[in-house]
Amino acid sequence: MSAAPIVERSGAAVPRRAAAWKLALLAIVVLGLVIVAAYAKRSEVYLLTLYCVYLMATMGLNLTVGYAGQMSLGQAAFLGIGAYIAAIALKAGVPFLVVLPMAAVACFVLGLALGFPALRVQHHYLAFATLGFNVLVFLVMRNEEAITGGTFGISGIPRPHILVDLSGHLAFFYFTLGSLLLVGFAMWWILRSPWGRAFAALRDNPIRAESLGINITAYTLLAFAIGAACGGIAGVYYASLVEFIEPGPFHFSTSLLMLLAVIVGGSGRFFGPVLGTIIIILLPELLRSSSLPWLKFMQTWYLAVFGLAVVMLMIWLPGGLLSIPDRLRHRRVRK
Repeated sequence: MSAAPIVERSGAAVPRRAAAWKLALLAIVVLGLVIVAAYAKRSEVYLLTLYCVYLMATMGLNLTVGYAGQMSLGQAAFLGIGAYIAAIALKAGVPFLVVLPMAAVACFVLGLALGFPALRVQHHYLAFATLGFNVLVFLVMRNEEAITGGTFGISGIPRPHILVDLSGHLAFFYFTLGSLLLVGFAMWWILRSPWGRAFAALRDNPIRAESLGINITAYTLLAFAIGAACGGIAGVYYASLVEFIEPGPFHFSTSLLMLLAVIVGGSGRFFGPVLGTIIIILLPELLRSSSLPWLKFMQTWYLAVFGLAVVMLMIWLPGGLLSIPDRLRHRRVRK
């Protein structure tokens, strides 16, 4: 009788220890980024900031695709909408801290609207519906020159000034990194809340979820809306980072890359986009700019090698890179 509580406490301590280790590892990585950025070249700090921006967007996409099980090929559209809202508003003198919620709310509402097709179609049909939305937004950005500047774009986008000047490349990186941590914490809180469990139930079996009293209509729309809001927030930081925007970066091919980042890292895993975005954003640039003698050929063939590596990864690890520990564990259990 007396041994039971001890076993229970010991079992409960295991996930707590694992969470503590993950938190410690995250703190070490963040501290490492802060130190590395202080000694990095300007172009390298730019790449790290771009990584943080895309990670905000892929975290939202991971919620929609990985946790709620809703296919989306429209995330680049929300990135673009947030970027254009930021460009127009910031140039008009609207404070950054006002622009940020403006873009998030606008994309949240549009995400709700985009979620309605998901109530009627699924899988590849839904993918085509969201792809059509991305193409539509791209055409508006390219053709409505009076608003978006068309192919000439919008230049001279100011960086924020919040108590201190954040226009420097290093200051803006630290600001973006801090914002990414806040977005990540908000996402972690959502996934740990009853909403997160409802999203998982919706992904695994919508009929069973509805029989358990989960409003699948509301949670389907919410999955798209939250994911879209993350894309809009990322767009605001993107516009401030590059200080010039035009429709090209918001083509549907960018949506495909962001979806690839989620799948390669591990769809439905919290740290999946973290690893996947490294592979999609940083790895091609590292291969292209490598100065190692045995990697010289990468300067010409880096895209071909990168594409081949992704194809092989999808064949051998369909669950993404973060599924490797699970596969090794299952193999050990079989033996």
